[in-house]
Amino acid sequence: MHEPWSKSRQRAEAAFGLTQTQMLSRTQEALKIDAVATARNEKTARLRAMRLEQEAHARAGQSSHATPIKE
Repeated sequence: MHEPWSKSRQRAEAAFGLTQTQMLSRTQEALKIDAVATARNEKTARLRAMRLEQEAHARAGQSSHATPIKE
């Protein structure tokens, strides 16, 4: 069947389990941070595109109202 582990093996298994738990916790937090950063970047890109479109419309409106240069 299953023989009992030595004291040093038990300590090693406990330490390894703790390390694994900490690593998984960090990985989950990193994924949350990545999701927030991705959402922020997408929103920034969308807002930038809207701003550039508004500026282009404003420039187009100004150029149609400008007086022609007489030579």
